[in-house]
Amino acid sequence: VQLQASGGGLVQAGDSLKLSCEVSGRTFSLYHMGWFRRAPGEEREFVAISWKDGNIYYADSVKGRFTISRDNGKNTVHLQMNSLKPEDTAVYYCAAGPVQLDSWGQGTLVTVSS
Repeated sequence: VQLQASGGGLVQAGDSLKLSCEVSGRTFSLYHMGWFRRAPGEEREFVAISWKDGNIYYADSVKGRFTISRDNGKNTVHLQMNSLKPEDTAVYYCAAGPVQLDSWGQGTLVTVSS
């Protein structure tokens, strides 16, 4: 499976941004879909996940600000990011897998200025 993330950019604190990740293949609805990020000089960290059974889970740092959603008809998962903070600056990666998240996209850069 191949993943293509898009939607990153430079925004100001408080702005919103929507990331998208298109997944190749015909079994998108059978995949767990997740978003992760890596800030400069930091380890990669979990952001949000949409389990294939419909459950959703967020990291505490983004809960209430970010929303993950999936469009099974378009093989796409989105990450709506509101009230962005400078500490949200990172390369954002989408990941997919039927059991574990073992396929990764190339990442899209989000920069939030103060």
